[in-house]
Amino acid sequence: MVYQHSVGNFNFSFPDLKTVLAKASPEKSGDQMAGLAATSEQERIAAKLVLADIPLKQFLNEEIISSEIDAVSRLIQESFDAKAFRPISHLTVGGFRDWLLSYETDGEKIKEISPGLTPEMVAAVSKIMANQDLILVASKIRVITKFRNTLGLKGHFSTRLQPNHATDDAKGIMASTIDGLLYGVGDAVIGINPVSDSAETTLRLLEMLEKLRLQYEIPTQSCILSHVTTTLELIARKAPVDLIFQSIGGTEATNSSFGFSLNTLEEAYQAGKELNRGSIGDNFMYFETGQGSAHSANAHNGVDQQTCEVRAYAVARKFKPLLVNTVVGFIGPEYLYDGKQVIRAGLEDHFCGKLMGLPMGCDICYTNHIEADQDDMDNLLTLLGVAGCNFIMGIPGADDVMLNYQSTSFHDQLYIRQVLGLKRAPEFDEWLIKMNLMESSGKMLDISSGSKLLNL
Repeated sequence: MVYQHSVGNFNFSFPDLKTVLAKASPEKSGDQMAGLAATSEQERIAAKLVLADIPLKQFLNEEIISSEIDAVSRLIQESFDAKAFRPISHLTVGGFRDWLLSYETDGEKIKEISPGLTPEMVAAVSKIMANQDLILVASKIRVITKFRNTLGLKGHFSTRLQPNHATDDAKGIMASTIDGLLYGVGDAVIGINPVSDSAETTLRLLEMLEKLRLQYEIPTQSCILSHVTTTLELIARKAPVDLIFQSIGGTEATNSSFGFSLNTLEEAYQAGKELNRGSIGDNFMYFETGQGSAHSANAHNGVDQQTCEVRAYAVARKFKPLLVNTVVGFIGPEYLYDGKQVIRAGLEDHFCGKLMGLPMGCDICYTNHIEADQDDMDNLLTLLGVAGCNFIMGIPGADDVMLNYQSTSFHDQLYIRQVLGLKRAPEFDEWLIKMNLMESSGKMLDISSGSKLLNL
């Protein structure tokens, strides 16, 4: 189907829905390099106007990647809930935006229609929304998950403690872990990116974190972010696996480049269910995503990077994860050129993930060769805090010495809590008070007060 629109004296024609979605996207360097982006602001505006008038039903009739060649497209078709879609089935993309922004539409109403949304519908509506629209709608949506504590409650904000080390040194990792706990970081997960993906390294780090957790009865979960196949091997060896991790993409070819298929994730999900290690809930999958992953793998099938990103959320949604986060500026300026593009992408990803029903967090980050700095990250952190983001990263000094990128520090989460009055997972806050690390008011105590953690 050909889509057309005029802007001033310019007439624009778009051969298919995939092209409309790409041309309507806010400026992204990745789409420009892939030759998918609008070539002028007039063309971008024309595409947005076309997109706003497209009925949501059209997304059910026109696949942007054929399900005959793509497993993610087949999953999107199979998981579509026609009953949930019915209340909004009469709307256009622009009408859907108005419905989401209306006073009458609250988080419960959004939750009811969420299973009836395809990633392409969600990506489409985000493309015609301003940053404040993305923040407002996302702030309505709470996605609550549980394993050993409760994440995503209104008025709460969590952190992943990320104590990475350049050589996987156990003492260095433990020092960073204790440091983070003293700042009240780690209720989302204590998660390590290992240098080595070997089963032996992963097992050693898992056992170290398990010993720490049991010794101090910490109400959180651990994860070594090894490849899913490594984790499956360790589950078979009876290792103390809490969360099962994998980076995922929005096309079959992207996931193949990552070394797994949807069947692999299904196998891991079933294996995790058998472990039954959660004390208050059974959400145990952990996924990371990021705009540009499909482009960098040359696996985008002509689809813009943000729509590919939202398609990855359809993969995540199938497995009822505890945590999902976009590593927003990690891939580099080839995909998100500067701070403005990183901020927009972070708000898009958080909004789209929440609209898809995911417990969405964000690694607010950038590489050292991108046109961004820590002030940009402070801005994004503040905007995501207002938007109701589930969790961020906590990294010593905001500088990951293993992955070589800049993220958010232990202090950053203290800032956003003080500004917005946000609490941690309730079980974790109770533990901090018990360990003499925090007052009941939420104020962190000086370690000279004699925390039991210092007895390590």
